[in-house]
Amino acid sequence: MSGRLVTARLTTLARRTALHTPRLYTTHALPAGGLLRNEAGLRLIKRRPWPLGSYALHNLPATRSISFARVVPKLVTKLATAGAAAGGAVIAGVSYIQYQAGQAGSFAIDIFGRAKDGVSTVAGGALDTVNGFFDQIDQGWRKTKDDLEKADYPEWLQKLLATDESGGAGGSNGGGQGPEEPKKSGASTAAAGASTAAAFGYGQEDGEDKQEAEKIARDEQMMMLTKKMIEIRGLLQTVGQSDSLTLPSIVVIGSQSSGKSSVLEAIVGHEFLPKGHNMVTRRPIELTLVNTPDAQAEYGEFPALGLGKVTDFSQIQRTLTDLNLAVPASDCVSDDPIQLRIHSPNVPDLSLIDLPGYIQVVGRDQPPALKERISQLCEKYIRAPNVILAISAADVDLANSTALRASRKVDPRGERTIGVITKMDLVEPERAVSLLNDKKYALRLGYVGVICRVPAGAGGGKLFHRGSGNIQNAIAKNENAYFSSHAEFAPEAQLDVGTSNLKKKLMHVLEQTMAASLKTTSEAIQRELAEATYEFKVQYNERPLSAESYLAESLDGFKHSFRGFTESFGRREVRELLKHELDQQVLNILAQRYWNRPFDDLSSPFPETDPLSSLAKADPEGEDSIWKIKLDSSSAALTKLGVGRLATSVVANALQRNIEYLISNSRFAAHPFARQAITEASTSILKDLSYDISDELEICIKPYKYRIDLEDNEWAKGRENVTAVLKEELKVAEAASKRLEEMMGGRKKVKDVMSFIDRVRSGQVVLEGDGVGGAGGFSQALLSKGREAVFLRDRVDVLKLRILAIKSKQCATRKNKYHCPEVFLDAVADKLTTTADLFLDAELLSKFYYQLPRELDARLGRGLSQDEIDRFAREDPKIKRHLDVVRRKDLLEHVLKEMEGLRQLEAREKRAVSRREERERMKKQGGGWSLF
Repeated sequence: MSGRLVTARLTTLARRTALHTPRLYTTHALPAGGLLRNEAGLRLIKRRPWPLGSYALHNLPATRSISFARVVPKLVTKLATAGAAAGGAVIAGVSYIQYQAGQAGSFAIDIFGRAKDGVSTVAGGALDTVNGFFDQIDQGWRKTKDDLEKADYPEWLQKLLATDESGGAGGSNGGGQGPEEPKKSGASTAAAGASTAAAFGYGQEDGEDKQEAEKIARDEQMMMLTKKMIEIRGLLQTVGQSDSLTLPSIVVIGSQSSGKSSVLEAIVGHEFLPKGHNMVTRRPIELTLVNTPDAQAEYGEFPALGLGKVTDFSQIQRTLTDLNLAVPASDCVSDDPIQLRIHSPNVPDLSLIDLPGYIQVVGRDQPPALKERISQLCEKYIRAPNVILAISAADVDLANSTALRASRKVDPRGERTIGVITKMDLVEPERAVSLLNDKKYALRLGYVGVICRVPAGAGGGKLFHRGSGNIQNAIAKNENAYFSSHAEFAPEAQLDVGTSNLKKKLMHVLEQTMAASLKTTSEAIQRELAEATYEFKVQYNERPLSAESYLAESLDGFKHSFRGFTESFGRREVRELLKHELDQQVLNILAQRYWNRPFDDLSSPFPETDPLSSLAKADPEGEDSIWKIKLDSSSAALTKLGVGRLATSVVANALQRNIEYLISNSRFAAHPFARQAITEASTSILKDLSYDISDELEICIKPYKYRIDLEDNEWAKGRENVTAVLKEELKVAEAASKRLEEMMGGRKKVKDVMSFIDRVRSGQVVLEGDGVGGAGGFSQALLSKGREAVFLRDRVDVLKLRILAIKSKQCATRKNKYHCPEVFLDAVADKLTTTADLFLDAELLSKFYYQLPRELDARLGRGLSQDEIDRFAREDPKIKRHLDVVRRKDLLEHVLKEMEGLRQLEAREKRAVSRREERERMKKQGGGWSLF
C-alpha cells in the first residue's frame, strides 16, 4: 500500500472519531459521591444535554488527561500533506513518548482520584475511549509498518520498527483499576505516543495561532479606528472655523531635493504630485488616503471642485499643477489648501498634508520673502497635535537637514516627529545604519530608511512611465533586493527600512495620536455645539431650515402670488390695455389725415400741398366724396394695422411686466439664478403661444377689413369715449407746451420764436442759408424748440375745436360719420377690442396661467441638482447664515456621536488588552502546565 493511501485512511478514521457524539447519562439515583460507572444508578435520559465539557454528576467540569478527539484529527490532517514515508517515520519516532504520556496520564488520574473518586473513574473511561480508538486504527498501522520496514531508513528507525509486539508496554486502564488490556504492538504504542505528544505540540500551536489571530484582530481594529477617525476629520474640516475642531494629520516637510514627493508617491503607488523646474507646489495639499479593499479601481476626488471620480492619475497631476500655478507669482505660496482624496485597495488609511519644500536660496525671478513665507506656512501646519514626517536625504548630513531643524522648533524633544531617510542606496551601508541609529538627533518615533526611486525598466525603461500602472511592487522589489543584499540591514539589526514598514509606522502613529486627542477634540466639539445650539435658539427660534425646504417655500410663495395675479388680471384688464393701444392708433391716424398742417423746414415759405385739398378746390361739389375717401382710408389703416400681432404683443408684454413685478416682490428677488429661470420660463411660454395666437386673431378680425356696421348705441358709446380721449390728449399737449416754455426761457421768449416761425411760414420773412446756424437772431437749437412749440400750439387748438365739434348736434347721429371721423374710428376700435380681448382671454391668458406653474416646477423643482439647490439657497445672505448655523449644529451633533462611539470602541479595546495582559501575568505566576 502506498504512503498516500495509508495517510488518507488515517485521516478518514481520525475524522470519523472526531465526529463521534458520546451518549448522555445521569446518576440521580446514586448516593452522593457514588461512581459514575456504577451500573446500579446508570440510566439514559432524554432532556437538554449538559454544556460541552461537563457531566451531570455534581454539575462539575470534567477534566480529561488528553483530548484525542480534538487533537488527532488535526495531527492526521497535518500528516496528510506529507509523504507516507515521512508520516510513518514521525509516528514511529515518537512511539516512546506515547508510553511516557500514558504514565503521566495515569499519574494525573491518581491525583484526581484522591480528590474525587467519581472523577477518577471518568478519567479512566476517557483513557479507555482513547485506547479503543487506537484499536480501530491498529490494522491500518500494521500495514503502514510493513510498508515502512521495506523502505531504506536509518538504523535507529529500523530497530524501532522491528520491536516485538510482546515487548510493547501496555497502557494502564484508569490508573491500575479494572482488568488489564491486552498488550499493544510497538507500532500502536508509537501511534498513541505520537498522538499524545502531538496533543501537547499542537496545543502549543493553537496558542500561537490564537496569539496570531489576536494580533490580526488588533491590527484590523486599529485600521478601523484610523479609518473612522479620518472620516471624522473630514467632517470636522467641513465644520471649520476653529483650530481645536480637528484631528491630527501627518505633515510632510523637507527641502525641494530631499525626495519628499517620491515618498508620498511611493505610499500611493502613482505619480500624481506636481512636477516642474521652478517651484510648482505653492499650496498645501491635504491628501486623504482611503483603503477600499473590495474596490477594483483606483481613483481620486477633489471635493471642492466637484470633478467626480478621476481614475487617470496623470489628470490628477495636471489638476494639481493648474491649482498650484493659479497662485499669483507675486505671492508664490498660499495657505489655501487643496483637498484630494485617493481611494485604492493598495493604500493605507492615512491623512497627510504635503507642504511646499524648503529652499535655501531665493531665485532672481522669485520674491525676496519667499523663503520666509514657506517657513511660516510650514510652521503653521507642524504645530501640535500634528505628526511631523521630516524627510531628509541620506547623502546630506542630518545636521544640515532643513526638515529636522524646523521640527526642532516646535517639537524640541522629538516626541511627534518621524524621520525618513531617503536615497539609502546612495551611501555606504555603514553610513546608512548610522543615520538610522542616530542618537545626536534622536527621535522618539525613530527613523525609517527608504529607497523610493523606481528602478530603470520598471516603467518602460524610464524612472517612471505613466502607463505602467501602480509602482508599489517595483519599489518594494527594489528595496527588498537592496536591503537583503547587505548584512547590515539583517532582521537581527532591528532597523526600520522599506516603504512597507513606513506605512505601518505611519498608520500606528496616526492612530495613537488621533486616539490621544479624542478627549480634547470631544470637549471642543461640545463647546462649539453649545454655541451653535444657543445661536440657533436665540436668533432663529429653533426653526429648522434646509436648502430644499427654503426653495419649496419660496416657490410656493411665488405660486401663491401668481395665483392672486391671475384673479386680478382677466378679460376686463386685457380690454383696457387693447382699447388704450387702439385709441393711440386712432389719434395717430387722425393727426396724419385730419389735424396736421404739412410743411417741410423753415427755408420753405410755402406749406406742402394736399392732393385732396386741390381736388376739393377744383370740384366744390365733391367735398363729401373727399371726406368719404378720407374716412374709408382711415378705417382701412386701422383694421389693416395688424391688430392680431399688436394685441398679442401688448398683452404678452403686460404679462411679462407683471411677472417681473411678482419676482421683485418675492423671495426670488435676492436670487439671480431663480429670477432668471422664472423670466426665461415665462418668456418661452409667451413666445410659443404668441406665434399661433396672433395669426388666429388676425383671422377673427378679418371681416372688419371689408365692412363695418355700427349701431346707434355703438355710435353713442364711441362719441362718449372719444371725447374723453381727446380731452386726455389735450391735457398732455398743454402739459408738454408748458414744459417747453420753461426750457426755452419763459413765455415771452417762446412767443418771439413762434412769431418768427409764423412769419417764415407765411412768406413774410425769407431765410438766408436755409436757416442753418440760426436765423432772425435765434440759434438753431432755439428755432428747433420753437417749431415744437408751434406744433403743440396748433395741436391744442385743433383738439379744442374737435371736442366742440363732437359735442355738437352734427355728431349726434351716425349719419354724419364723415364729418365726425373721431367717433367712427373710435367705434371701429371698440369692435376690434371686443373681438381681441375675447379671443386672447380664452387662448393666451388661460394657457399661460396653466403652463407657467408647471414650468416653474420643472425648472426650479425637479430639474435642479442638489448643488444647484444649495447654491440657490446661499444666494441670500440671511438664509446662508441660517443654513450655516443649522448645518453646523447638525454636523457637530453627528461628529460628537461618532466621537463617543469611537471612545467607547477604544475603551473596549483597552479593556481587552488589559484582560490579555492579566491572563499572561497569571499564566506566568502559575508556572508550568495547568491541569485544569
